[in-house]
Amino acid sequence: MPETLQVKKRQAHKNSVLRELRQDGFVPAVVYGYQVNTTPIAVNERDLEKKLREEGRNAVLSLELDGKHVNAVLSEVQKDPLKDTLIHLDFLAVNMNRKIEMEVPILIVGESVGVKEGGSLQQPNREITLFVEPSNIPESIEVDITELGIGDSLAVVDIREQVDFDVLHEDDFVLATVLPPVSDKDLEPSLEEGEVEADNGKEAEDPSPLEN
Repeated sequence: MPETLQVKKRQAHKNSVLRELRQDGFVPAVVYGYQVNTTPIAVNERDLEKKLREEGRNAVLSLELDGKHVNAVLSEVQKDPLKDTLIHLDFLAVNMNRKIEMEVPILIVGESVGVKEGGSLQQPNREITLFVEPSNIPESIEVDITELGIGDSLAVVDIREQVDFDVLHEDDFVLATVLPPVSDKDLEPSLEEGEVEADNGKEAEDPSPLEN
């Protein structure tokens, strides 16, 4: 049985109402999806954080709205980048018997051979989209990079048969790559080019000779 989280309806697009909600410890949100009209709501921030700590970020929550229980997952979380506080939430109402598309974090595990040799690990994509039952959404998908050498990449094609979920990406969707180390010698040409550009710029700014 999904954890119950009490929410309340709110007025949309009114800044004064939003400020009052936040002062009272609530986060503005919206719920939409299966058998639910798009509805602006407010969620108690402490209650939500407690549920997520206990059940996980991708848990199915039972929202109690006007006496009705709605099974929903968090589909989007907006945070203040400076304060790391919640700004707005999107809840997707789900049919527990039907798969949904869901983005989950990619968790890199292991230390690659290439990184040990001085290479630089890059993670161009930090989330992966799955087609999964709501009750079976994983917290993350682990990607083992131990065997990656310098210049190697790991893509969806390399993990598709290893995970128990339908991955909704093309085979060439890159999860991790190891770039060669950059030496001081590699940097020299760009430094010289920068100096030339600076010199040219300085010459271009010289005043024109005075006319007689």
